[in-house]
Amino acid sequence: MGPVRVVPRRRPGVPLERLPASVPADPLVQRTLGARRAPAPLLSFDGVSATGSVPPDTVGDVGPSHYVQMVNRVFAVYDKSGNLQAGPSSINTLWVGAGGQCEAQNAGDPVVLYDSLADRWLLSQFALPANQCIAISTGPDPTGTYFLYEFALADFPDYPKFAVWPDAYYMGANSDPRAFAFDRTAMLAGSPATSLDTSIAAVGVHSMLLPSDLDGSAPPPTGAPDYFYRFIDGGIFGGVDRLEIFEFAPDFANPANSTFTGPLVVPVGAFNSLCGFSFDCIDQPGTTQKLDSITEWPMWRFQYRNTGAYESLVGNHAVDVGGSQAGIRWFELRKAGAGSWAIHQQGTFAPDGDSRWMGSIAVDGQGNIALGYSVSSTSTFPSVRYTGRLAGDTLGTMTLGEGTLVAGGGSQTGFNRWGDYSALSVDPVDDCTFWYTNEYYSSSSAAAWKTRIGSFSLCQGPPQTTIEWPPDGSIINQSTLIGFLGSATDPEDGDLTSTMTWESTLDGGIGTGGEFLRTLSVGSHTITARATDSGGQEDTDSIGLTVIGSGCSDHVALNQPVGGSQTIEARQTISTWQGFSITGGGDVTLRAGETVFLRDGSSVATGGALTTEVDPSVCP
Repeated sequence: MGPVRVVPRRRPGVPLERLPASVPADPLVQRTLGARRAPAPLLSFDGVSATGSVPPDTVGDVGPSHYVQMVNRVFAVYDKSGNLQAGPSSINTLWVGAGGQCEAQNAGDPVVLYDSLADRWLLSQFALPANQCIAISTGPDPTGTYFLYEFALADFPDYPKFAVWPDAYYMGANSDPRAFAFDRTAMLAGSPATSLDTSIAAVGVHSMLLPSDLDGSAPPPTGAPDYFYRFIDGGIFGGVDRLEIFEFAPDFANPANSTFTGPLVVPVGAFNSLCGFSFDCIDQPGTTQKLDSITEWPMWRFQYRNTGAYESLVGNHAVDVGGSQAGIRWFELRKAGAGSWAIHQQGTFAPDGDSRWMGSIAVDGQGNIALGYSVSSTSTFPSVRYTGRLAGDTLGTMTLGEGTLVAGGGSQTGFNRWGDYSALSVDPVDDCTFWYTNEYYSSSSAAAWKTRIGSFSLCQGPPQTTIEWPPDGSIINQSTLIGFLGSATDPEDGDLTSTMTWESTLDGGIGTGGEFLRTLSVGSHTITARATDSGGQEDTDSIGLTVIGSGCSDHVALNQPVGGSQTIEARQTISTWQGFSITGGGDVTLRAGETVFLRDGSSVATGGALTTEVDPSVCP
């Protein structure tokens, strides 16, 4: 590898004299991991490795059949099993033959997005002096051909971040600050396209506006603007700690009719910017070199989803949780109908003494939220992890533990720059599977970074409910107690996390829990075990049985193993309270004048069979 190219930061930090003498504690810090374990990765594999640039600006997105990853100056295409399909290739090779600065330069700050509304791909990077290079695939295959665009902008588009919306492709950048819109309709057709932009007043170094990026099959309401946001640390720059929401509605046919309105000020829980916006903050093992926290910019993405009942926006940024330790402030905004955006939930994730930063957040089709990030400390090499919460869980809390895509094996020793971003996206096929990419080191070095790509799912299927006895159609004599055993397991992790309710068609509700003991009246019954998990998913299992008139009342317990083929007859209940087993592969028939009652622990060895029946003539 040749000389390392360090991508410069083009905005200064905050002078020390601007920092407050003391700052309040973050009231939203979550200091423990959720009790429920995070799901294991479905897939985890290495993406593009060191290209000679620091930081890598790791980004990626998933489509119906492919995952496209971009890092500074390089992109690669994988299938959804992790097999490389194309590349790694220099990004500017997309513009070969097109001329201009986009072909001549390979400047970096890449972005890739899958446009689910059109089944197309957007790949982009900037070029000097103030150009944005955008490639739109001509079809759904990212290894195919592209419509190529080069836009000369009014200001250099440092740190560009894109979003898909029905009426335009939107971009925010670390400039004036500015918001940009590109004519999506023309670009999808390969026609000449124009761009529009607008600028607003900066507040300190908070010059970055992040646009809302659509996920899910439901578009926003007709005519809805795209939403841009920034966050403001009021302790440094005045006012309350807050989010500011802007609305951009471009008109490419009549640019003068375009509108950019706001801000809508949304107060949030108090937070503190990390290390006074210094570029050296995050600890690593075995080196004095610290890493950049990028605490002054919102982290990719500002994800939008329309559920029909409400619209949702989620975002995140790095904050100081005390002692220059980084945590991740995350939030979900919601609005319904003509209402305004308001905080639905918010939290700061910092469950132990390690720093967590470089986050990316998204919501799946069930309303579950996932958060991917970097984690590091003096005892933890920079690693790639994720957490999440399920729809319906306690608001403001990441209720899952942590999953690991890859544990780092080394520190970055030569430079402070890390990130500058990572990417979490939702698979458009199932609207459930999260795909995440970020950087790490397998061993300590100055710039030999690697990247990881992985997937996991928080989607909850219905709990799996089973009733163990008796078999459908059983005919039994009435007894004092009829026993049934049931279980409900969570298909995601196997935990017994569901509430089980027993029901009978004749007797109504008959209790909760995993075991039911009850007298049933004469007649035909359907016994149903109904389990509901914490997310409201439901599953049932039913058995049918007929109860005939009662007869004998004597009681005998069979607690010992029996072997060989035999029939056991009795004028009384046959009960296996302590467990009943058949040994030696024999077949056993239990015939009773009353009830054959099998409880947990009963089993049949391989090759054996257990049948139960009633002989009414034995016990009139």
